[in-house]
Amino acid sequence: MLREDVDSTTQRTLTRTAQLLGSLRLDGPLLAGLAAIAVYGQFVLYSTSGGDWESVLRGSVRLALGAALMLALGQVRPGFLRRLTPWLYVTGLVLLIVVDAIGYIGKGAQRWLDLGFIRFQPSELMKLAVPMTCAWILRERPLPPDPRTLGLLAGVILVPTALTIVQPDLGTGLLILMGGLIVVLLAGLQIRYIVTLALGGVAAAVIGWSFLHDYQRQRVLTFLDPQTDPLGSGYHIIQSIIAIGSGGIFGKGYLQGSQGQLEFLPERTTDFVFAVVGEELGLVGALVLIGLYVFVVLRAIFLASQMRDTFARLLSGSLAATFFVYVFINAGMVSGLLPVVGVPLPLVSYGGTSMVTLLAGFGMLMSLYANRKLAA
Repeated sequence: MLREDVDSTTQRTLTRTAQLLGSLRLDGPLLAGLAAIAVYGQFVLYSTSGGDWESVLRGSVRLALGAALMLALGQVRPGFLRRLTPWLYVTGLVLLIVVDAIGYIGKGAQRWLDLGFIRFQPSELMKLAVPMTCAWILRERPLPPDPRTLGLLAGVILVPTALTIVQPDLGTGLLILMGGLIVVLLAGLQIRYIVTLALGGVAAAVIGWSFLHDYQRQRVLTFLDPQTDPLGSGYHIIQSIIAIGSGGIFGKGYLQGSQGQLEFLPERTTDFVFAVVGEELGLVGALVLIGLYVFVVLRAIFLASQMRDTFARLLSGSLAATFFVYVFINAGMVSGLLPVVGVPLPLVSYGGTSMVTLLAGFGMLMSLYANRKLAA
């Protein structure tokens, strides 16, 4: 009898929770996956910060701001997002020009605008504005896009990408580029254009090599052979590989990692936080985190597949794919499989603007899904 009462209470609680999320236009499974990753991230942040509760508190405040924005964007109509898109893109472009001119300089890069009470990266805004603008341009045009439309899209994508790379911020610039390209690919880009785009990318990489900063070129060379400069440019990746490899199957234990706790591993709270996960929690802990990411990506792709209009389908598909790109690049970077480009691990790496931007994107995705019938 007692067991039946407990089951009945649990069922009522789940039903009420589902009704609440439905009234707020939030997707329960996606929200649960994001919440699990965020909690995991705060758990890891306490370790990477050396048990500093103040860092955890600051991270929680940033997370709360992102969650509030996600909740707010989840309530808007798709029509509002479409009307907002061109203004958001122009605003982001102007802010990028301003930050390139008079932006705050930190760690050798001019990426931030300092307003006194807050410091943020305008380039993070373009991670949303570029795919939104590409989807907005394609929403009432025939698909696949013709050469004229592709030329327009190329300008929309490449201008903010270039303005971001010269800050210099190669990682964010590549993410902006990928966000726009994914929209173009989802629009049904013809194979001859894909081949041309690939050849153009190779040519651009060859030409762009001479325009890269010395440290950016050194990152690529270090990726090919980290041992060429083990105490210099290769130090980060060598320490990261040591941390992940020494963790084994079950890890050294929470707060017990030598590479992270003894500060052999640089940037352990940001770009290389996944190496701390591998060292302290081992393969099991890393797989749990990757499993959560896979669940969120698959759920986001499912929501995107249910969209009924071009704008929603292209934008939501890009948001889901870009989240996967985040995880793939960061995990590959700290494992030595990709060059180090400064891409944070979503919702785990310490950082405010990136976390808020990601959650804002998921808020838009939930809004588009909740209003898919109205949009159609």
